[in-house]
Amino acid sequence: MTATIDAATLPHWISARDGLKLFVRCYGATGSKLPPLLCLAGLTRNSRDFHDLAMALSRGPEPRTVYAIDSRGRGLSEHDRDWRNYTVVTEAQDVIDVSIALGIHGASVIGTSRGGILSMVLAAAMPGLLGAVVLNDIGPVIERDGLARIAGYVGRMPLPANWPDAARQIGDMSRGHFPHVPMTQWEEAARAWFNEKDGRPAPGYDPSIGRAVAATGTKIPPFWPQFEGLGGVPVLVVRGANSDILSADTVAEMARRHPNCAALTVAAQGHAPLLKDAATIGAITRFLSAADARETVAGRDFNGRVH
Repeated sequence: MTATIDAATLPHWISARDGLKLFVRCYGATGSKLPPLLCLAGLTRNSRDFHDLAMALSRGPEPRTVYAIDSRGRGLSEHDRDWRNYTVVTEAQDVIDVSIALGIHGASVIGTSRGGILSMVLAAAMPGLLGAVVLNDIGPVIERDGLARIAGYVGRMPLPANWPDAARQIGDMSRGHFPHVPMTQWEEAARAWFNEKDGRPAPGYDPSIGRAVAATGTKIPPFWPQFEGLGGVPVLVVRGANSDILSADTVAEMARRHPNCAALTVAAQGHAPLLKDAATIGAITRFLSAADARETVAGRDFNGRVH
C-alpha cells in the first residue's frame, strides 16, 4: 500500500519555524478552482490515513487538491528532540507554517481526533486559514474512558517482527470497536500506521509522544470556546457509533450550539472512523460540495444517521 500511496502523491518537505522538517503529501488536481482540503491526522497517526479519501477527492468528478500533513514526530516528519514540544499549540503553529510555505488559504479541513483539536485551535488563531471543517470523531468534550485507553498504549506497543504480525496486532487491538473490518483491511492499515525500514515495520511515531500524553493526563477540560470559533464555517461531525472518545450527547450539543453543523454516524466503527468506505467518503464529498456552494448543511442528510 505504501508504494501506491507514494506513487500518487507529490512530497513536500517544509521547515517549521524551529527548523524541524515536516513531511506533507500533495494529491494534486490540475486546474481545480475548488478550495483545497487540508488533512490533519490523529495523535499517533499520519498522512497515509487519508489516502483513500484523498484519491477520491482529487480524482473525482469535481477534483480538488488535497494536502495531508505528518505532524512532528509522526510518519515521515522529523522527531522533536524535546518531547515537551508535542503539544497542540506547537502542532497548530506547524500547520500554519506549512500553509504559508505552500500558499494554502481558505482550505477545507478534515481533522481526525488530535487533528480535529488542531482545527478548532486554528480557527481561533488564524480564522482566514479555514473553510469548511470535518471533525472526525472529536469534539469539545473528550470521554475519559477513551483517553485512558489511548494513554495505556501510546509509546508502549511492541514493534511487530513482520507485516503479518503488524496486521494481527492492529486487528487484535481494534476489533472490539471495529467488529466487521476484514483482516485484509488491517493489513492495509498496518502499512499506513507503521513506517517501513529494510522491508519490515518501523515505528510510525516517536515513542516520546507517550511522555507528552502522560504529562497531560486524562483530565482534559471541555473546550467549547474553541469549537464555537468555528461558528462562521460549515461543520460536519463524523462519529463512530462505537466511539469511546466522542459521545452522542456531545455531538447533539455541538449541533445545538453551531448554526451550520451536520452530523454523520458511521455504523460498526469506533475511534476513529477509518474514512475508507464508500458511504463515508461520499458523505464527506457531498458535504464539501454543499460548503463550496455556500449552502446550509445543518440537518441535511449526507447518507448517514444525521442528528
